[in-house]
Amino acid sequence: MTTWPSPTATHRHDSGVAVLNKASLLLSVLEDGPASVSRIVALTGLTRPTAHRLALALQRLRLVTRDARGRFLLGPRLGEMAVVEHGGRMLAQAAPVLVELRDATNSSARLHRRSEGHLLRVAAAEATDGENRPVLVRTADGRWTGPVAQVLLAWEEPDVLYQGLVHARFTAAMLAQVRHRGWAQGSVGPTGDGATLAVPVRGPGGRVVAALSLSGPRTGPCVREFTAMMIDTALRLGEACDE
Repeated sequence: MTTWPSPTATHRHDSGVAVLNKASLLLSVLEDGPASVSRIVALTGLTRPTAHRLALALQRLRLVTRDARGRFLLGPRLGEMAVVEHGGRMLAQAAPVLVELRDATNSSARLHRRSEGHLLRVAAAEATDGENRPVLVRTADGRWTGPVAQVLLAWEEPDVLYQGLVHARFTAAMLAQVRHRGWAQGSVGPTGDGATLAVPVRGPGGRVVAALSLSGPRTGPCVREFTAMMIDTALRLGEACDE
């Protein structure tokens, strides 16, 4: 039996533009999780052709995506909008947090985000032991290689992930390992005598909004200790997005 939206719900989605009202109703269903076209129809009162047409249109705009079972769910663009809205709060707290991490590890602590296909370094606290060259903040790197790129891509939606792999110097299998571990590690420097660790920073809804990295001499047995500190720091930065 079809379940029509209540008068309260209808009023909440009344923009004065019929097609926007229908799109808003559809998105409100997906707020509760993945839904088939049949479920969308049952909960909104939309006809099946209209619900399907709207869902496909929203998918093209990346406001909606689909899971392995073909159900519709909220798309990556909504999360990206949330990153823009809340990212400033994270950056405002990044400097002292990165300095604290640098001092505890004697390694360079940096915060990175993805922007228009590039890796963007948005904050940094460089090691002061003279072994690392200072790295400019707000600089972009188009090379998709290394732990930072892996972390920024590993938890993306399938279409974004596979598009990113086209020019990447790592594989889908490597990203699966990153998701399993929860962090990435790699060698740096011309002789490979340095190491970089990277962990995800999660914002609203658990979406990965940035990557926190730590670079310095090979850490050896300290990897586990450093990774634990980085995860704690990433949680603090992510909490700033939710404030």
